[in-house]
Amino acid sequence: MILLDGKHLATTIQAELREKTEKLVSSGQRAPHLAAILVGNDGASQTYVNAKVNACKTIGFGSTLVRLEDTVTEAELLHQIELLNTNPEIDGFIVQLPLPKHIDADRVLQAIDPAKDVDGFHPTNFGKMAQGLDAFIPATPYGILTLLQRYSIPTKGKHCVVVGRSNIVGKPMSILMGRAAEPGNCTVTLTHSATQNLEEVCQSADILIVALGKPEFVKANMVKAGAVVIDVGITRLEDASAAKGYRIVGDVDFNDVAPQCSYITPVPGGVGAMTVTALIMNTWKARTGLSL
Repeated sequence: MILLDGKHLATTIQAELREKTEKLVSSGQRAPHLAAILVGNDGASQTYVNAKVNACKTIGFGSTLVRLEDTVTEAELLHQIELLNTNPEIDGFIVQLPLPKHIDADRVLQAIDPAKDVDGFHPTNFGKMAQGLDAFIPATPYGILTLLQRYSIPTKGKHCVVVGRSNIVGKPMSILMGRAAEPGNCTVTLTHSATQNLEEVCQSADILIVALGKPEFVKANMVKAGAVVIDVGITRLEDASAAKGYRIVGDVDFNDVAPQCSYITPVPGGVGAMTVTALIMNTWKARTGLSL
């Protein structure tokens, strides 16, 4: 079993981007600039945004954080988005989800200029991705693709099972793994809450990507020997025996499943670290027009 160390790979890629950014700036050009809009005081959202801001500092990107109260109106939020859309110094930006219930998240995401949509959530980018055209790929799927690529994991002709059909991970992941590219060229099965015989479907996977949001849902009896397992889930579970009183787990029961696998991502330190880095890679592309 080989651990797909997202934290280590993220550090490596950020070092590559730092070197490229230094060359860009030394040539007299402006460094890439990422902005984020954070609405309210959700702890997880603040942690994610802080990680993105810190990554920008590490690499040498500019960063802007726009903080808004959770009482902000939809109109006020849309105005902030328009300011970022029209600011020539901002190459890409995100609106951190989730948003308060009184705000229409779909309307907000569709208001972002697709050329600055480094989260890859705008229908224009999603549609281009589905057609195999150049587009910003959603950060988590992009991070997973990068893990597979950098670890030289063969995907052509493999059966990939994706568990979970969210617009953020499951749906785009299924499209990307089935595309005529590398990583890709898989036969893909997209499963969800209505899938019958889910255990048997998972057992057939050469590559199993789990983004369900149910802690330690996947057990060893759902994974065939030698499978590649990508765990997108992350949940904090109360645990009195742990030093902090809790432990962080994924959607895969790591200790049970790992001995079955050829490759597996840990939680934490796997997909999450790569998600932040993929967002930074998209920002580099927004600034330069070039993929890493």
